[in-house]
Amino acid sequence: MVEPLLPTIHQFLDALTAEKKYSAYTVRNYARALELFQAFCHEKGVGRLSAIDRNHCRTFLHAQQERVGRKTLHNYASAIRSFLKYLQRKSLIDKNPWVDIQLPKQEKSLPLFLTQKQMIDLLNGPLRLLENETLDAFEAHRDALLLELLYGGGFRVSELVALQYDDIDKTQGVAKVLGKGKKERLCPIGGRALTQLKRFQQEFAVNQHVILTDDQGHPMNARAVQLLLKKYLRLADLPSTITPHKIRHSYATHLLEGGADLRVLQELLGHVSLSTTQIYTHVNLQQLKEVHSQCHPRA
Repeated sequence: MVEPLLPTIHQFLDALTAEKKYSAYTVRNYARALELFQAFCHEKGVGRLSAIDRNHCRTFLHAQQERVGRKTLHNYASAIRSFLKYLQRKSLIDKNPWVDIQLPKQEKSLPLFLTQKQMIDLLNGPLRLLENETLDAFEAHRDALLLELLYGGGFRVSELVALQYDDIDKTQGVAKVLGKGKKERLCPIGGRALTQLKRFQQEFAVNQHVILTDDQGHPMNARAVQLLLKKYLRLADLPSTITPHKIRHSYATHLLEGGADLRVLQELLGHVSLSTTQIYTHVNLQQLKEVHSQCHPRA
């Protein structure tokens, strides 16, 4: 059986984790792309790393283009290009055959988000259930804290589940977060979230982790956060397609609506590039156009 890439794929993925500090999510996506490329090379009978050429890369790209969307296609390309660059750096190939291969332009889609009213309805859910006696105190205050932190701090879900009490300056109401690429940033969490945090810590905290699965102190994982969010989306009669990351989009959009500077928003979100943050200016422009269309007599 010809397996020209498998050992080096494992080495490359290990390097992403150890040296580049890529998240487990990114490494998993890279692994999926390289698994497909490995299968393609096997199918084409490529028995040596040095035999991978530009034509193989283009043929693989065209084959995947029939199966996946443009965003996924770009992710695959990024993974394979990085892998081939790694092989070149290790002197396993002479040159990177993926250089200058053109990709179809990505569709520019605006991020989905909740309105401020919808967000309030969502945030009120846990304490509504407590009042109705359909949720116990621990779960209600834990869920309220979880939602307030997601929205108040604009955290990625991985950042939220990793958050510990020692990471939060309760005098300043600021959390120290380790984001993508192990980049540290400071996140104000908001007055409501801080109040909920202090109350929860005083009444229910049993260890350093902030978001717990149960009152025994077991930390919650990202999947559990996603499932809890869906529960409160149903309660507020909101779309089930809203994810924790779309709560982050809502956070960013509402800050801009309130007059936040784009550079400040970039720092709050932990974006390396301002161009990543600028997508939210398009959201505001879309809202302006909708208001103009509805209100102007000549629209």
